[in-house]
Amino acid sequence: MAREFTRVGVVGLGTMGAGIVEVFARNGVDVVAVEISEAALARGRATLTRSTDRAVAKGKLAEDDRDALHSRVDFQVGLDALHAVDLVIEAVPERLDLKRRIFAELDRVCRPDTILATNTSSLSVTDISVATQRPQQVVGLHFFNPAPVMKLVEVVRTVVTAADVVDDVEALCARLGKVDVTIDDRAGFIANALLFGYLNHAVSMFETRYATREDIDVAMKLGGGLPMGPLALLDLIGLDTSYEILNTMYRHGGRDRRHAPTPLIRQMVTAGLLGRKSGRGFYTYEKPGSPKVVPDEQTPAATQPESTGGSAGSELAGPVAVTTVGLVGVGAIATGLVEVFARAGYEVLSVDGDTEPSAGISETVRASLDEGVARGDLSAADRDAALARITWSASLEQLADVDLVVEAVAEELGGKQALFARLDEICKPGVLLATTTSSLPVIEVAMATRRPADVLGLHFPDPTARRPLVEVVRTVHTSAEATATAQAVCAALGRTTVVCGDRAGFVVNALLFPYLNDAVRMLEAGYASVDDIDHAMKLGCGYPVGPFAVLDAVGLDVSLGIQRSLYREQREPGLAPAPLLEHLVTAGHLGRRAGRGFRDHTGR
Repeated sequence: MAREFTRVGVVGLGTMGAGIVEVFARNGVDVVAVEISEAALARGRATLTRSTDRAVAKGKLAEDDRDALHSRVDFQVGLDALHAVDLVIEAVPERLDLKRRIFAELDRVCRPDTILATNTSSLSVTDISVATQRPQQVVGLHFFNPAPVMKLVEVVRTVVTAADVVDDVEALCARLGKVDVTIDDRAGFIANALLFGYLNHAVSMFETRYATREDIDVAMKLGGGLPMGPLALLDLIGLDTSYEILNTMYRHGGRDRRHAPTPLIRQMVTAGLLGRKSGRGFYTYEKPGSPKVVPDEQTPAATQPESTGGSAGSELAGPVAVTTVGLVGVGAIATGLVEVFARAGYEVLSVDGDTEPSAGISETVRASLDEGVARGDLSAADRDAALARITWSASLEQLADVDLVVEAVAEELGGKQALFARLDEICKPGVLLATTTSSLPVIEVAMATRRPADVLGLHFPDPTARRPLVEVVRTVHTSAEATATAQAVCAALGRTTVVCGDRAGFVVNALLFPYLNDAVRMLEAGYASVDDIDHAMKLGCGYPVGPFAVLDAVGLDVSLGIQRSLYREQREPGLAPAPLLEHLVTAGHLGRRAGRGFRDHTGR
């Protein structure tokens, strides 16, 4: 039977520690909240008060419950106040020497049966535990920020942690309304090991001026479906905290260069630009601690390209007017784009390249529009108008008079090059030629034509019909006019654009797929299960779905192709596709569409 925890101690009342205090006190547990000085104690008390007052203001906590919560917290200076608690959770800064000193002192102060827990997010729990005479009673309890909101707790056991200690803290997590994932002691555990490589890569992308901070964050929110962009998330976590986590993971996690903190992070920490808590990080905030972003010297001008087409086509000096669009392809992307362009008011010529127009794509588009009417997303009249704008053809020759051609054929370079060579011969001068490739070099497609200045990439992240983002990929030859035209067309579609250079993966896939590949490696190593890893990223990081759900939805063969392209271009060992991913593809386990991937979908 699990032991009953009636009184717990929390050491360190920063944002994380104060949040943990709130979690326990909300759930009826008495808490001794400890800091090093009266000033630090006052700051911790104020942090708790602000959090609970916000909860009351939002209707998530009754005033009486707030007052009862505060009555359960005993604020004290010094570790001696913890002599009678059942459990202590340490939440001080990520410094091994500091944590070891605290645990040695806790070992002296606390009862022999007291469990000692660390909230470390990256340091070795084993290294901390050996500072005590009771390493079998030391465990990691990694809460996520904000602790009162985030559901996940990573329970980290060392090689000597007693089984009953693990059982007891797992039962405690359930009592607190948390979902626990129990794992072994490894740098970064699950969530941070997957999260921080992605965050560090985003900083590198910004540091090299591949994309602006706004474009990187917008790309991952709208194209990746994430709750926050990576640079805004780093500001929330704190750049000093992030630097320590990355540095620890690099030194103790195999010295993967992708975890070596980028120079920019170190420079910003040195300059005191720590994120929200200092009032400035990658963004500038209204005041220290405020979530409100205010304009600064890097804020882009609030201008958007105007529509060049659809039924209302407006002509600008920069973009070229587009009223008729040719779509080449028969797959899901082509089908989705036919509908998207037709609904936006463009005349659409859909070409499948076969000897006869395909009935399949037209039936799919019609069915999708019918579903839109059934859902109330559009009227029957709008559906009929959209269908009337679509012409179905099997002949590329009919593209001679369109203003824009969008290619959405299979991801095979030779096939795309042959198609663009044909389009070069057929299309009139000045027509914008766009490829929807997600992984191939756009310049290699463009050079199959005699008009590379008119060629660019338009990457619509999957699912095409629902993602509001388009990555506009310009090569070294793409003209400014072509880029402006593409941005204006996307604006007419109601899409947000991110303009980026012609590099493997562009923004979204370059950041997303290494994270997915890392998850496969973690599974391959036997560190955690598919469900535990997906739970960790959903509940600990707020992701809408876990990495294996994404992989099965995208397709393991598609994912492998993208990962291979990233590795070929950068030759970074950490980007090499996980062998398990390659083996599953070889075995035909391609994800949902094949009935089996990382999960079995045959019964769903």
